[in-house]
Amino acid sequence: MLIIITAPSGAGKTSITRYLLQRFPQLAFSVSAATRPQRSDEINGVDYYFMSLEEFHRKIQNDEFIEWEMVYEGKYYGTLKTEIQRIKAMHKIPILDIDVKGAIHVQEQYLERSLSIFVQPPSIEELKRRLELRATESPEALQDRLNKAAYEISFRSHFDHIIINDSLDRACHEAGLIISALFKQQGVPG
Repeated sequence: MLIIITAPSGAGKTSITRYLLQRFPQLAFSVSAATRPQRSDEINGVDYYFMSLEEFHRKIQNDEFIEWEMVYEGKYYGTLKTEIQRIKAMHKIPILDIDVKGAIHVQEQYLERSLSIFVQPPSIEELKRRLELRATESPEALQDRLNKAAYEISFRSHFDHIIINDSLDRACHEAGLIISALFKQQGVPG
């Protein structure tokens, strides 16, 4: 079994994932691989496995990913097979915080063994405000993210659950209820 949390950038998927990881010790974070530059507050191997474009492409050729995408021009992200194996070896349930296309690819491979949650911003305007507060994007990159978000929201019906994140506390609580119900149904010890 694995849990997929997906959303447009800035909708709150990482905050909700962190909440779930704190609340449920049965979960373990699946660290994604990325070719984008490491930010000053990020730790390699904890936040992402940062790698060169060449290394990422080599791993694609060697079929080392469950899923991968060029999420933004020249910036690749993916879920390594070894990461899921690492978490399974710990007897934990992987939780993936990934982009929408990647989430759809993982669901296709784990049809009966995954639960997916789509986190939707209350509006594109609110998403723009959140991304502007981050202050990590150029105006052009911000517009690219907003355009992509509108497109990604059109796929929300592909996922098991949709949470509208108009209040982070409420969205976290709702995600917690979904995971609790899954664990009860699956007989996962609490």
